[in-house]
Amino acid sequence: MTSAPVPGRRERKKAATRQALADAALSMFLERGYDRVTVREIADAADVSTTTLMKHFPTKEALVFDREPEIDEALIAAVRDRPADTSVLDALRAHIHQRVASGIRQEAAPLLKLVRETPALSEYWHKMWMGHEHTLSRAIAAETGAPDDDPRCAVLAHFALETASVADRSDDPARMVDVAFDLLANGWQ
Repeated sequence: MTSAPVPGRRERKKAATRQALADAALSMFLERGYDRVTVREIADAADVSTTTLMKHFPTKEALVFDREPEIDEALIAAVRDRPADTSVLDALRAHIHQRVASGIRQEAAPLLKLVRETPALSEYWHKMWMGHEHTLSRAIAAETGAPDDDPRCAVLAHFALETASVADRSDDPARMVDVAFDLLANGWQ
């Protein structure tokens, strides 16, 4: 088994700068509110220029959401690495349940509240989250032997992702996930 290459000094410095920016932004957003914090203030807090900040994060909203590759891989893994006796639909249900439960945890509650109460963040999150639709659709197709452009795979990916969005706005997110996946499994009766 080969180990991953150790990042060089330049990569480590970039990663540290990126993390400092994200940490400063989140701290300031939670303390003062998203709309009351400027990009300049975040850059100053991390001791970098606004140009450097924008190289790492092209938008102010992106400072809050910094896990695109991880999310994509988790969605693919939920489908690809499911137990042999678990359907794709049940694997997605379990993954969305886990994702929704992570938003309920006490340490995630302030961030979820910030996103819910800030229209720019809420819209950005939804767009970002739904941006995983194509990747998830392809993973479903690969696991079921369907063609990449199978509309059933695209519809399942869309509604599975949208379920998380609806659940996040619900007073009972876990129940909302079950209702949505029961509807996907059984249809409207």
